[in-house]
Amino acid sequence: MNALAVEYGTLLEETKPEVIHGEEENRRHIELLESLTAKEQPTDAEKKLIDLLTVLVEQFEDRNYPVVEVGPLDIIRHLMEEHQLRQKDLAEVFGTESIVSDVLNGKRELNKDHIKRLSERFHVSPAVFF
Repeated sequence: MNALAVEYGTLLEETKPEVIHGEEENRRHIELLESLTAKEQPTDAEKKLIDLLTVLVEQFEDRNYPVVEVGPLDIIRHLMEEHQLRQKDLAEVFGTESIVSDVLNGKRELNKDHIKRLSERFHVSPAVFF
């Protein structure tokens, strides 16, 4: 057996990574992952363990904390709610209140100018609207 395999085997024996089934296990794996990634020069065996722990944590979190896909209209509605705005408050961004209404009701698409003005108005990247 080569030195990498021996060192990796020792790390596996010491840390006992396994499929994560609960929050406590997830926290333990994350703490171990953070300690390994904080090292300035992790060994090749530690890099392999980092890869394994990353997969295990991602698998658990994907299963337990799914990310909900949101569209640009959801983003606009959220920003309006956060800033306590009504449709008429966005008339300057869209040109008229009727355009605001059409966009928010899905009758009209956002155009580049709308996206530019929305990103400036809310101080967010234009990318959030794509």
